[in-house]
Amino acid sequence: MVDDDPRAFLDRLIVQSGDDYAGLSKLVGRNAAYIQQYIKRGTPKRLPEIERGILARYFGVDERLLGGVASAASKPEMRLIPKLAVGASAGPGALNDAETLAGKIGFDEKWLRKQGLEPANLSLIRVDGDSMAPTLSHGDDIMVDRSAAAAGFRDGIYVIRLDDVLMVKRLAKGPAGRLSILSDNPSYPDWPDIAGASVSIVGRVVWAGRRL
Repeated sequence: MVDDDPRAFLDRLIVQSGDDYAGLSKLVGRNAAYIQQYIKRGTPKRLPEIERGILARYFGVDERLLGGVASAASKPEMRLIPKLAVGASAGPGALNDAETLAGKIGFDEKWLRKQGLEPANLSLIRVDGDSMAPTLSHGDDIMVDRSAAAAGFRDGIYVIRLDDVLMVKRLAKGPAGRLSILSDNPSYPDWPDIAGASVSIVGRVVWAGRRL
């Protein structure tokens, strides 16, 4: 597969990921037509090292598949996690809504996998409000592992949808399919002992970052 045409391979990656030429051109710091011209017109003949490296890390592929030479440095190191323009506790929203994409933030892939996280299942959203203070503050970015929605439930902080409202809360498991929705800030109410089926779990919060 290393001998596959780099242009055709990149074009397939773009189609499969749902990205577009202009967005990827911006990602590598070029004009909006750069990637389209490379794929459709063969200009430039080869992707420069910097642009090739950015795309390889973005898609999580070996640089050789994009026309690079074999080297230890060609292995992917960073994964760009989508940051979505929705906020927990901000009202209706969906983490898979492509129209809410606000940008992407790079994380070391080895670190993510060491935490037991699959990069493809991760999204970043903003915390709105202070109901989870001091654990989470208004404006914090949180990383949400969407695979946790299908995994075995355990106590922790989750992004949930309740009555069409997207919120971040602490969940505690109760008996016979019951659970409690808890706010870390004592000034806000809890919802103890409710039916688990009434809560839609979007994902588990696995990381938080804040501006100082």
